[in-house]
Amino acid sequence: MDNIENLTAMVVFARVVETLSFTEAAKSLRLSKSSVSREIASLEVRLGAQLLNRTTRKIAVTDVGMSYYQYCNRILNEIKGAEHFIRHFHEEPMGNLRLIAPVTFGCQCVVPVLNHYINNNIHVNVDLDLTDRPVNMADELYDIAIVITRDRPEAAQIKPLIPITWGLYAAPKYVARLAKITKPEDLPRHDYILFRGPAHTISLPFYKDKQKLDIEVRSRFRMNNSVALMSSAMAGGGIAYLPDYIAQESVHEGKLVRLLPDWKMDTYHSWVLFKSDSGLSARVRLFVDDLERKLRQLYLTPSD
Repeated sequence: MDNIENLTAMVVFARVVETLSFTEAAKSLRLSKSSVSREIASLEVRLGAQLLNRTTRKIAVTDVGMSYYQYCNRILNEIKGAEHFIRHFHEEPMGNLRLIAPVTFGCQCVVPVLNHYINNNIHVNVDLDLTDRPVNMADELYDIAIVITRDRPEAAQIKPLIPITWGLYAAPKYVARLAKITKPEDLPRHDYILFRGPAHTISLPFYKDKQKLDIEVRSRFRMNNSVALMSSAMAGGGIAYLPDYIAQESVHEGKLVRLLPDWKMDTYHSWVLFKSDSGLSARVRLFVDDLERKLRQLYLTPSD
């Protein structure tokens, strides 16, 4: 007996039992009535048992046929369950989401979105790695990586998030003690808290219309973490060079002020790198869409 051949016949037989009509069964299965009749006849021959009693007016299921239908029905339910699983694999997030992100950007921008995502997708587990080390997706086990770079990353599949602009910030009381700063050329006489650069000087870029200036300033206090740098600025330690998204809330709360807001400075870009360019699972698609939407809502103005 060919069990594989029986599978198709079992589906046809189950539909006939459920409709008690060769015509209706054929219509629902998109087969011809004669094909349905042949499948049932061949199945009865292979089983050596009569499953249906046929007359010109109606179809009746035999006792053995009804018992056999129970097995057919269980198989059909398993098939439907398998189809349901695959459909929800593409439509409903489930499984493990593994991602890596820079420490500060991850804490401030990614984790809040993940909190909302986890609360609304109970079938997803998340593994987040916060690190500032370089990422090569070909060598990583993560589903996605979030990176911040000046230029477009070299990766098979990427998605842009938001630009990361930079600016100069200081505590209001600190600014009140300074000589008035109205242009970039006023900056060198002050002390700075910087994220990067050589020990004593760094060239800060300024852009306005077609003007481009590079102003060298003195840094007495340098750190490798922007949040700590911002904390020092709020304590009155000097003028901090910060990504705007980090300082945005403190500016709104009056703890920091932006210096020379009419001038643009460095601009980096945030990106999502995907593991491969094959079809993305629902858990990845939904999180990336949520992240992009939330970041644009919080950190981009309509003009951006």
